[in-house]
Amino acid sequence: MQARSPVANAAAETERVRAVQDKQAQKYDRQISFFERILFGEGREWVCSQARGKVLELACGTARNLPFYRDDAEVTGIELSPQMLAIGQQRAQRLGHSADLRLGDVQALDFADESFDTVTCTLGFCTIPDTRAAAAEAFRVLRPGGQLLLLEHVRSPTGIVRGGQRLLEPLAVRFEADHLMREPLDYLPEVGFEIDEVLRSKWGIVERLRAHKPG
Repeated sequence: MQARSPVANAAAETERVRAVQDKQAQKYDRQISFFERILFGEGREWVCSQARGKVLELACGTARNLPFYRDDAEVTGIELSPQMLAIGQQRAQRLGHSADLRLGDVQALDFADESFDTVTCTLGFCTIPDTRAAAAEAFRVLRPGGQLLLLEHVRSPTGIVRGGQRLLEPLAVRFEADHLMREPLDYLPEVGFEIDEVLRSKWGIVERLRAHKPG
């Protein structure tokens, strides 16, 4: 049997992630609210309160971030899962928020170069199949001097915690499409971002990160 090409493998994994997220959509808000309480705290507020101008949110999910953006932020959100997006659009309607929430793939954005002042992502790079491609796309659509703001769970620098993450990783990836051992600092500088601030908490598992595209 002929092996599939890397492009075919990437496309297949993207479709698998879409299917997993569609299946999880109805219970996602209930599940993530628990982890927000015990792990992520005010991470969403930290990200969204710093977003300025034209904002692109990657992997916007069920649009839990919308209440935390400034009133003058012009928000566009991209989401892979139609079921997640439908819930997000309903939330935007209830809130009376003018965000433009669209179906799309953050690994191949349908926007011109230098279209946005800020790119945000909260708990999304852990599931994106090709993180480097998504980071490169974020860099491309940012204007020079524009900010990238992230909240992520990442691999811990503490050995015993990292060992537990490594043991759980295969199950998390298989059933949740959730990678526990990723670290944005591994790929953001490679695509051109300059890192401005990294804040770690919860045994180093939770990371808040601010970077920019050089002007």
